[in-house]
Amino acid sequence: MTTTIPTLPAPLGLLAELTHRCPLGCPYCSNPLELDKRSDELDTATWARVFHEAAALGVLQVHLSGGEPAARRDLEDIVQAARDASLYSNLITSAVGVTNERLLALSDAGLDHVQISIQDSTPESADHIAGYKGALARKQALAAEVVRLGLPLTVNVVVHRANIDHIEAMVDLALALGAGRVEIAHVQYYGWALKNRAALMPTREQVERAVGQVEAMRTRHHGRIVIDAVVPDYFARFPKPCVGGWGRRSINVTPAGKVLPCHAAEVIPGLEFWNVRAHSLGDIWRSSPAFNEFRGTGWMQEPCRSCVRKDKDFGGCRCQAFLLTGDARATDPVCHLSPHHALVEQLADVRADAPYSYRS
Repeated sequence: MTTTIPTLPAPLGLLAELTHRCPLGCPYCSNPLELDKRSDELDTATWARVFHEAAALGVLQVHLSGGEPAARRDLEDIVQAARDASLYSNLITSAVGVTNERLLALSDAGLDHVQISIQDSTPESADHIAGYKGALARKQALAAEVVRLGLPLTVNVVVHRANIDHIEAMVDLALALGAGRVEIAHVQYYGWALKNRAALMPTREQVERAVGQVEAMRTRHHGRIVIDAVVPDYFARFPKPCVGGWGRRSINVTPAGKVLPCHAAEVIPGLEFWNVRAHSLGDIWRSSPAFNEFRGTGWMQEPCRSCVRKDKDFGGCRCQAFLLTGDARATDPVCHLSPHHALVEQLADVRADAPYSYRS
């Protein structure tokens, strides 16, 4: 059943996946296993149109992501297009392939913010996780240049079993790099992370210890750096609202132009995703079958349908529900009220010391 809500909230953010090309091989990458080809990527003019249409919808910021956005030779023009559309632009980068000269050109084009991912606090571990020798050194060098140019810097840390015990050291590194914010993002098990779940899954003891460390660091570093962190899904009592609720606050455009309510939505079979090559972003936001599929609450099953939290977490993640139960309308099994919650508890106890299947 398709549910349409009469008044749509304005989307606030646009995730622009400019390319799936990337020099790193992170085993938790959120990109799909089947990557878009370079020949299928949207051109500069189409991205410029999409940005103006996003601004008309109410979008305030665009996250320029990938893959590695710097693989696009026209990245400076894309940043300029975001500025022309009056969007706040955030470059999400691996830092590999971004020279000081290129960063200066991006800043001159109107780039507002840079987010750099780090895989661990030591070169040996960080480079092993990234599948790229010298990755951490390049990230440190680019971060220094970002700060020198006066651009705001966020450090993103994706946490899993191999690095969760180093959270304090990674926050210290973010401080040393001059970041104003650090995002501690526990692995979400979609795409490549799902393929590597047993190798990435931390223990409950590690998670509980990390939660305590984060709270202590928030107190210790108050006023110096903002620390964003949430409990990882498989160890939570209630699910998170997927990107603020399906089709409520966020728009994701793939390199080839498909428009998704969230980055993993293509894992759900049977959904019809419209493309910006054939439709305006406004039409897609309002009328796309995929966006309307899980809007509102009319699609919900029990226990979500009668739950007091249904307008708060919106039943949790639809992609996770499908991947774990085979039914995208099911309660996210992360929720302790889900009839499938025992499955999450079982999977959280499955660990393996197998080599990573690196993103390729």
